[in-house]
Amino acid sequence: MKNKSISFEWFKSNALSLIYAILIAVIIRTFLFQAFFIPSSSMEPTLLVGDRLFVSKFTYGYSKHSFPFSLPLISDRVLFSEPERGDTIVFKTPENLKIDYIKRLVGLPGDKIQMINGVLNINDIPIIRKKIREESKIINNSQILTASVYKETLPNGVSFETFDMGNTRADNTRVFNVPNGEYFFMGDNRDNSKDSRFIGTVPKDNLVGKAQIIFFATEGGSTILEFWKWPFDIQLNRIFKIIN
Repeated sequence: MKNKSISFEWFKSNALSLIYAILIAVIIRTFLFQAFFIPSSSMEPTLLVGDRLFVSKFTYGYSKHSFPFSLPLISDRVLFSEPERGDTIVFKTPENLKIDYIKRLVGLPGDKIQMINGVLNINDIPIIRKKIREESKIINNSQILTASVYKETLPNGVSFETFDMGNTRADNTRVFNVPNGEYFFMGDNRDNSKDSRFIGTVPKDNLVGKAQIIFFATEGGSTILEFWKWPFDIQLNRIFKIIN
């Protein structure tokens, strides 16, 4: 009987520890920070395939999308703080609420947004854009293209780098009028990004959080389980890099 009592107490103690750990993890993920993985090149050169980053959930307040599986525990956004132009934000797409996108906020409510010959225009004024270098990019695992890297500066002074792959259908768009309570997003890889030019503006309730810091990075996206690749794939220069 004594051994059975000890076994039960051991099981109870470990079960409670597991439950507490899960609750703490859920609370942190819901209200503080959530980890995300970058699977595509749409935010290059700012974010690379294989970057793992922390997104702050409290920056813009909370909506149902703050909860795991977007549980509808609240109907509206609470404790809302207006995002700033230039923020790198994770959001749910209007066309599929199960998918997380990460893009840069370029258009605020009331703005007029248009791409003209590859240049972002905000309220009929082209942003400041300066070419700073060129980089070779491999696409489709074999084709090599030369990408022009530009430093772009938004009206509020936020600067960042973008890729320009040449003339594409995304270089010239119609005028987008951003409705109240919605936002216009674009990828920094301007010619390889499915963003608001194609999916439309994003309601504030779809915002998940602000990308803050890269905590781990592997070249090409090798997984954490592929430990034998780490000596070659870990990008030490990107770990703990603050996201602009």
